[in-house]
Amino acid sequence: MSDFPVMNGFKRIFSYFNTRTATVPSLYFAEGLPYIIVNSMSVVMYKSLGVSNQVIGLTSIIYLPWVIKMFWSPLIDLHSSKRRWITGTQYIMAALFFLSACSLWFGSYLYFSLAFFVMIAFTSATHDIAVDGFYMMTLTQKEQAFFVGIRATFYRIAMLFGSGMLVVIAGIFEDKYKDIPLAWMITLGIGGLVMLILFAVHQLYLPHPDEDTESRTATREKVAFLKIFRIYFSQKKIIPIVLFVLFYRLGEAVLSKMTVPFLKETPQNGGLGLSTETVGYVFGTVGTLSLVIGGILGGWLISRFGLKKCIWPMALILKAPDIVYVYMAIAKPSLTIVYPLVAIEQFGYGVGFTAYMVFLMTIAKGAYKTSMFAISTGLMALGMMIPGLVSGYLQNILGYTGFFIVVMCLTVPGLLILFFIPLDSFGAIKD
Repeated sequence: MSDFPVMNGFKRIFSYFNTRTATVPSLYFAEGLPYIIVNSMSVVMYKSLGVSNQVIGLTSIIYLPWVIKMFWSPLIDLHSSKRRWITGTQYIMAALFFLSACSLWFGSYLYFSLAFFVMIAFTSATHDIAVDGFYMMTLTQKEQAFFVGIRATFYRIAMLFGSGMLVVIAGIFEDKYKDIPLAWMITLGIGGLVMLILFAVHQLYLPHPDEDTESRTATREKVAFLKIFRIYFSQKKIIPIVLFVLFYRLGEAVLSKMTVPFLKETPQNGGLGLSTETVGYVFGTVGTLSLVIGGILGGWLISRFGLKKCIWPMALILKAPDIVYVYMAIAKPSLTIVYPLVAIEQFGYGVGFTAYMVFLMTIAKGAYKTSMFAISTGLMALGMMIPGLVSGYLQNILGYTGFFIVVMCLTVPGLLILFFIPLDSFGAIKD
């Protein structure tokens, strides 16, 4: 049996799981859960509580900590250990979720809950810095490449749990008790309980890598705050690197905000006229499964062949499937065709995003790689946020067909930049 290629493949995959890598899934579930609760689930909660759309729109400021986290990332490199930052922030977030649940009893619940959500956002962004640094510190380069797909999978599961299961639970309690604040108090309390369980698990089982000991952290040179930014921006070919980080997903950044409106919009207005429930099934079943498979496959391919060989085909796999939206805008296909088309686009995104994340991890080098990676992911968030802000205006001007054609054009800059980024040292990763 061991001679069969499939069996050898499974053995190779399971060989990556050990005491150092076993907590990767739970770490990235813990990274995704607070993000989705304060940025997505909170919108449903405030709408249920009768908050106006104008005020709900203003709550998008909660996203800001993930964009600017690069500015305090050196603190995580310079003080204490990554392990302590991880467990400490998880404990704090659990407490803040319980406090945000209690705040719904007050007449001024909006201000109190928003204040707690902002604190959760800053704590979560800090937690993300520590988790990513711990990941790069604990895993070998080959393991890092392989687990990119795994970590993305569990981050996505956390998003589905926060925006799906918790919302369903809130709805059940709303119907049962006819008390909306109580329903959401229970739901936020469940979120806090999950974070508390994750804290306990990581307190007990998170590895203690030698590089993360307090003695090494204490004796590490206390460099000036701005020096880390100078180190990052003095890298060879830094201009192409920054342009790559900002523009690799330019087309996808513009596209992402308009996919659901397109599927829900009536055919008279250029959309497909799908119900909210159907859209949930489209992205929550085949869409999510395809994204996960694409991410895991991309990680395995890079761990096997190296980023230099994989990045061009993976970039094309990311961008070419965007054309399915041009087709759907023109042809208005039936639902049975929409499912596989969305699956193709999401699979391509999973594969192509994996190459992107491996590149960001690989350029984060030296004693301050945690801060270096945080700078890259901050630029990545900026590259998604700004195009997303203008996507609605573009669609309104161009209509859906014209908008999706422009999206295809916007995928070109990310491909052109590949000619200029440093890839010579990105060969196959050795064990």
